[in-house]
Amino acid sequence: MSMEITPLRVSDIGGPKHAPLDARAIAGVIEHTLLKPNATEDDIKRLCEEARKYGFATVCINPIYIPLAKDLLRGSNVKVCVAVGFPLGATFSEVKVFEAKKYVEEGADEIDMVMNISMFKSGRYDYVLREKREVKEAVGDKMLKVIIETCYLSDEEKVRAAKIVEEAGADFVKTSTGFGPAGAKVEDVKLLRGVLSPRVRIKASGGIRTAKQVIELVKAGADRIGTSSGVNIMKELEKMSL
Repeated sequence: MSMEITPLRVSDIGGPKHAPLDARAIAGVIEHTLLKPNATEDDIKRLCEEARKYGFATVCINPIYIPLAKDLLRGSNVKVCVAVGFPLGATFSEVKVFEAKKYVEEGADEIDMVMNISMFKSGRYDYVLREKREVKEAVGDKMLKVIIETCYLSDEEKVRAAKIVEEAGADFVKTSTGFGPAGAKVEDVKLLRGVLSPRVRIKASGGIRTAKQVIELVKAGADRIGTSSGVNIMKELEKMSL
């Protein structure tokens, strides 16, 4: 059974008629992300220190740094999130299952899995469903978020992909890897929220750099925000709250 997440309510984030903004509530939905191939141990240390300081939901990192991040975040509420099949999703199901099991063994709290976009676009929906189920089984009670990479999909395909994620038993639909030609869009979050049951949450990610974007995406229905600009966003929110 998956862990419970208390969704951020629109009323929590304030706005022109709700001052001051509750920056802490917004921090609690941010996944503080560093996935650059040249990220160093010092970069990860800084990322974890920032996540502790602001109370972010997770740090989203490359798998090699799971042990380091777990050690640095010990005693905090910040979770460690890593991605499977990243960033293209075009590897074998068996490889994704192995990755997922290995990352959980190393201490990952949450798994972001890239859907096999090639198989999905080829109409191999049975393959896509089976793969997601296998990865969900591999992670057990850990949180599984499935990246459908909305920038490559029509609205009809986004709906189909989201419904397959739900059918597979995953916990989140995630919009983007951040490595595609476009990232999170308010209209996509609204579309996904409209077709998913309340059990399935939404993570918006890719190109999110401002507090305004975060607020708009949360109001549209996003439960988590993946961004590498978390610190700047928090500084913006602090100014907005003055």
